[in-house]
Amino acid sequence: MTLASNSTVFNMDLGPLNPVWAELILGLVLFALTFLILAKGILPKIRRTLDEREDAIDGGTERADDLRSEATQIREQYEAELAEARHEAARIRSKAVEEGSVAIAAARAEGNAERESIIAAGSAKIAEERAAAEREHNADVDAWAHALAARIVGEPVGADRG
Repeated sequence: MTLASNSTVFNMDLGPLNPVWAELILGLVLFALTFLILAKGILPKIRRTLDEREDAIDGGTERADDLRSEATQIREQYEAELAEARHEAARIRSKAVEEGSVAIAAARAEGNAERESIIAAGSAKIAEERAAAEREHNADVDAWAHALAARIVGEPVGADRG
């Protein structure tokens, strides 16, 4: 088949663009063969690889989302535990301050009671010693007064008269 015979088939003259039937059929057969090879052999492998990649990406995204949500949950749990620990520490501090205040008050009361007992014992001892000293002093003063009066009067006075 030549270009001249093609013009009789198509009833128009396209010049050099008139197709040659043998080349056209050969092109269609080769196109169909190439299409079948690609469609049945290569494209399924490419599609499978693309699907695997898409699954890996989607799965990776899902795993990342799961990990992110798990990390968020762990962080919230950690923050809750930290807040609980801070609350517990504050409670322990306030309890320790309260116990310290009670201990200080008890020690102060005990110290005051001990001070009062020491003061009372000291006051009683001072009072006894003062009374003993007054008795002793009065006896001495009385004896000196009689001796002095006897010296002034020239004769024994009071109990020495006898």
